[in-house]
Amino acid sequence: FLLERKTHVKISRKEVLLAKMRKSCTFTPKKLKNFVMDFFPVLQWLPKYRCKQYIWGDVMSGLVIGIILVPQAIAYSLLAGLKPIYSLYTSFFANIIYFLMGTSRHVSVGIFSLISLMVGQVVDRELLLAGFDLNDDVSPASADGSLQNDSQFNTTAFNFTTAGMNTECGKECYAIGIATALTFMAGVYQVLMGIFRLGFVSMYLSESVLDGFATGASLTILTAQVKYLIGIKIPRSQGHGMLVITWINIFRNISQANLCDVITSTICIVVLVTAKELGDRYKHKLKFPLPTELVVIVVATLVSHYGKLNEVYASSVSGAIPTGFIPPKVPNFNLMLRVAVDALPLAIVSFVFTVSLSEMCAKKYAYTIRANQEMFAVGFCNIIPSFFHSFATSAALAKTLVKTSTGCQTQVSGVISAMVVLLVLLFLAPLFHSLQKCVLACIIIVSLRGALRKFRDVPARYQVNKVDTLVWVVTMSASALISTEIGLLVGIVFSMLCIVVRTQRPRTALLGQIQDTSFYEDDFEYENLSSVPKVKIFRFEAPLYYANRNYFLKSLHRLTNLDPNLEAARRKKYNKEKQQLKKGDHTTANGLGIRETTLQLVPKQIDFQALVLDCSSISFLDTTGVHTLKEILKDYKALNISVLLACCNPSVIDSLKRGGYFGQDFGSMKEMLFYSIHNAVQFAKDQK
Repeated sequence: FLLERKTHVKISRKEVLLAKMRKSCTFTPKKLKNFVMDFFPVLQWLPKYRCKQYIWGDVMSGLVIGIILVPQAIAYSLLAGLKPIYSLYTSFFANIIYFLMGTSRHVSVGIFSLISLMVGQVVDRELLLAGFDLNDDVSPASADGSLQNDSQFNTTAFNFTTAGMNTECGKECYAIGIATALTFMAGVYQVLMGIFRLGFVSMYLSESVLDGFATGASLTILTAQVKYLIGIKIPRSQGHGMLVITWINIFRNISQANLCDVITSTICIVVLVTAKELGDRYKHKLKFPLPTELVVIVVATLVSHYGKLNEVYASSVSGAIPTGFIPPKVPNFNLMLRVAVDALPLAIVSFVFTVSLSEMCAKKYAYTIRANQEMFAVGFCNIIPSFFHSFATSAALAKTLVKTSTGCQTQVSGVISAMVVLLVLLFLAPLFHSLQKCVLACIIIVSLRGALRKFRDVPARYQVNKVDTLVWVVTMSASALISTEIGLLVGIVFSMLCIVVRTQRPRTALLGQIQDTSFYEDDFEYENLSSVPKVKIFRFEAPLYYANRNYFLKSLHRLTNLDPNLEAARRKKYNKEKQQLKKGDHTTANGLGIRETTLQLVPKQIDFQALVLDCSSISFLDTTGVHTLKEILKDYKALNISVLLACCNPSVIDSLKRGGYFGQDFGSMKEMLFYSIHNAVQFAKDQK
């Protein structure tokens, strides 16, 4: 039987598009109000804020995150190749803007190690191209607390007019100019993606790609911090293979290690790791995480200051951190053109991490987010702060988990965190002048524990899915050994190639009948299946399209032990030789006797009379797929074998109809198309 298809009313896409444009272009006071409310979600939830119920959790989580943010901001400035003050600016503005525009209640947006690394790589490259020295050690002459003096310390003969910069601009001024231009462009990309609803781009970043990218980038971050751990002075490597080159330079200069920095790093790592492990073990008993990083920074700063470690042991320190805010400045347009390409992967990675964390929190706490609005929020968290000497931001997993575990209820906690950072910006920043860089490197390295632990999950990941494990390994290796941007691109392309390969060479099987039932399964995988006499049932577990057409045919011929084209040619030649034998010609062109040749060409005994194609796993057919099925129908019909299709979805049926598979009037559909394998088998038996 054939089900009667519903008649769908065709809707003109042009009319739908015009209707949407008219609706979008008409403005009413109500529509304007809804637009503002949607664009600033804080206007929706803040008036409904339950102060007595939420305020304690928000204040506690805000204070904890603020305390964590300060040392991390100072530490991650090493990754970005910028001064600590810019990291503090970034943390402050990102929290305020996401409070106004974000839809997630729990995500912590601010500086993130991977984003800082990507920014730092672009900054270092542009500084080298401009002729600056990448040696970032602080000179005593620049330690007077003045940002302007510090900016002019490292100067070069680079033509700043060509780059659109002030001729008095030094290394630090140029570095933050690059960072803000890069951040502005990343934010513009994210806003444009939100306007054109291009959030689907994140779907091409699978979990394996993201995990591999994060792990590979973590190895790069770890490598970049080793020189601070042991206090050696080596050039900051740039370009492809940075990880290998850096390690070579480290081992070449290991004899110059600063003993003071080595001892300090050892003590700090032991304290930090021990505190983290104890915190993880007893987290159910602790109301909030231990502020270990802050304690380590305070103690290390006091020891460095009163022990005069910089003057006596030449230990590298953070240097002057000015207080207050620098006047806002428009990012330089000429620099934007230089970093426009670099901003694209930065924008995508920033958005993907933010949305994935937002969705994770929303699922856990039973509320919804708007992915498109998240893209706008992250975009403006980059665009607006770029005018205030800040660099790119993203949601951070570690701080988000801390935020949720300390009772966070809404983004009011983000405002509290911003106030803590503001307090440091206005009053406390100069106190960190004597903080050793090796202490900051220790904080960064210990924060990578989660990403580096992914190596322990490789065996379990391999047991679950070998292809995903291969994607992880390739992405991680490319991100670490080549560069982070190239690694991300390699991971995306390789994961897509894996999908293509899996559809090019999918599983194929001959099916047998489960005894005393109307169900059929893979005869190779299951025991006690009975074959159907005179009927072969073939399953192809992928779409049938141009790339896997040949594999489909080869698999069909191999499993059924019959190539209809070869068999037809053999029969034709056999009949021709028989005609020659009747005429009395007993020799052939190759000199063999006609009887010997005829014996070699005896037609093969075919053990089936019907071929059933299980199309349940064929999601679509392209033109090549339809032509392939038509060829099969024709070739097997020449051998008196009927071809029956079973379990076709409506899309496949429509493709077959349009391709003329069922003839002009579709009159033969009832004898060629069946809604179950069992119906097709029963029909084949009846026809026999």
